[in-house]
Amino acid sequence: MNEEELVEYFRAQVGKDPDMASAVAAIRTLLEFLKRDKGETILGLRESLTWATACLKGVDSSVAVSSGGELFLRFISLTSLEHQDLSRCKKVMEERGELFLEKISMSRNKVAKLCHTFIKDGAKILTHSYSRVVLRVLEKAAAEKKRFSVYVTESQPDAAGRQMAETLKKLNVPVTVVLDAAVGYVLEKVDLVIVGAEGVVESGGIINKIGTYQMALCSKAHNKPFYVVAESFKFVRLYPLNQQDVPDKFKVRRPFSLFDGFPSPHSDVLTGACFPSQYKADTLKSVKNLSEEHPIIDYTPPSLITLLFTDLGVLTPSAVSDELIKLYL
Repeated sequence: MNEEELVEYFRAQVGKDPDMASAVAAIRTLLEFLKRDKGETILGLRESLTWATACLKGVDSSVAVSSGGELFLRFISLTSLEHQDLSRCKKVMEERGELFLEKISMSRNKVAKLCHTFIKDGAKILTHSYSRVVLRVLEKAAAEKKRFSVYVTESQPDAAGRQMAETLKKLNVPVTVVLDAAVGYVLEKVDLVIVGAEGVVESGGIINKIGTYQMALCSKAHNKPFYVVAESFKFVRLYPLNQQDVPDKFKVRRPFSLFDGFPSPHSDVLTGACFPSQYKADTLKSVKNLSEEHPIIDYTPPSLITLLFTDLGVLTPSAVSDELIKLYL
């Protein structure tokens, strides 16, 4: 597969299932690349996979694609130490790739099973933007016949929270869209906060849609639990101490929109309307002064997070580093 075919396959994967996480689409693409690769050495095969991962990061510079790609390469490349024969090594790589894909495909349901028990009957929940994992948790709670209501932030600059609200209404969940600036105002009404994450860093903090940090600060001030739901393939080897430590490539990314030929989680698939796009990933190449660009994500430190619900279990922020070590060993 050349670069054009690789990108086209990735886009087709995302377009085929709007509910699919971009990291899962990237891993499916890498697995297909592995199957088609004509490399003649194990080293050449690993270099080709590294190149393919770098290409996908250039298309979607999200934290999840970066961490998911790294974990996939780490998981399948261990076999090169066990088998010297190329054909046997490649076959085992493909088997491990399928196993890894199957494992992460079940992640969301595992998270929902763990987290929905923390939603009590009559609860009022605040969430931020559009998160597939948060949505799965709320779907699970609704399926268990729990009565609860949700406040969701509008989440500018793309108004993704409105799409979240529309989806919740279809589940017959009472939902209210609030302004991003009204987070402090509504927090005294809610019982808990649940947010997703684009990435979970080594310290136990998270990288997520802009506005998450201020929501966590307000939750701490109001003494309300702040829960994070995220799949383990979003665990990334970063250790930011503040907002400036987060790599610029994550701050200006833009998800795919309908204008790219397929829907994004921020688009109204039924009507064909699309909310204003986020900043393009190629902003990094074209803009010299990034201080003039509006960041699309922020960093929330572990001190503001109550618990993280992952497919690895319910974790305190301090336990994340141990799990990261296990993942990358």
